[in-house]
Amino acid sequence: MIELDEIDRALLRALERDAAQSASALGRNLGLSQPATWRRIKRLEAGGVIAGRRLRLNAEALGFGVTVFLGIKLATRGRVSLDDFERAVSAIPEVQTVEHVLGLFDYRLRVVARDLPDFERVLRRRIMTLPGAGEVEANVLLSEERLPGPL
Repeated sequence: MIELDEIDRALLRALERDAAQSASALGRNLGLSQPATWRRIKRLEAGGVIAGRRLRLNAEALGFGVTVFLGIKLATRGRVSLDDFERAVSAIPEVQTVEHVLGLFDYRLRVVARDLPDFERVLRRRIMTLPGAGEVEANVLLSEERLPGPL
């Protein structure tokens, strides 16, 4: 595990707020030069602390008005490999996240669709036909009160 000092932590907080900031702007706010800031960012990336940077899109603005969380229990445990299921479900563009979980279900998926009929099409034609897909529970997202924030 990489050792973090207060400047590293401040840098991570600043990047969590806005990952598009330049090293120069970050350095000015932290009292560092651009090269020193860049070296710290590269060290944090190489150490695995920064796993990547992503752009968060507004699904609704792009025409995806429905988000559904699915719990999926595999029907034939042991007969279908988890890797095969994960590979197949990850290939479905409407599936935003695939989480292997412990509990009532084996997997938790976040699925986006244009509307409920579109979600039904994705569920029937794509998800329910996956190798090993068994019991499914759907929860439609009504609102999102808090987005993922700083660790």
